[in-house]
Amino acid sequence: MIALDDLDRALLRALVADAARPAAALGRELGLSQPATWRRIKRLREAGVLAGRRLELDADAVGFGVTVFLGIKLATKGRVSLEDFERAVSAIPEVQTVAHVLGLYDYRLRVVARDLADFERVLRRRIMALPGVGDVEANVLLSEERRPGPI
Repeated sequence: MIALDDLDRALLRALVADAARPAAALGRELGLSQPATWRRIKRLREAGVLAGRRLELDADAVGFGVTVFLGIKLATKGRVSLEDFERAVSAIPEVQTVAHVLGLYDYRLRVVARDLADFERVLRRRIMALPGVGDVEANVLLSEERRPGPI
């Protein structure tokens, strides 16, 4: 585990807010030179704190205006391996995240759809058709506030 100082944490918050900002702009905001900013970013990458470079799409802007969180309880855990279920559900393009969880359900999925009719089609034809799916609970997202996390 890498020790993070206040400048590292400020840099991480700035990168989470907008990872495409140039190092010079980040440095000016943090009171660092561009080379010092790059060195910190490189150190954070090498330590595994910064993992990958992802672009986040606005699902609503590309026509997927409905987000649903599904709780899935597997009916036949012994007959269907968790890996098989994860592989099958991950192949469904509308499924954005698959989380294996402890609690009432075995999995929590984040699913996007064009509208509720489209979600019903995805649920009935794709998700419920997967082997081992038992109980399903759906929660439709009404609003969301994104936060950078505990930095």
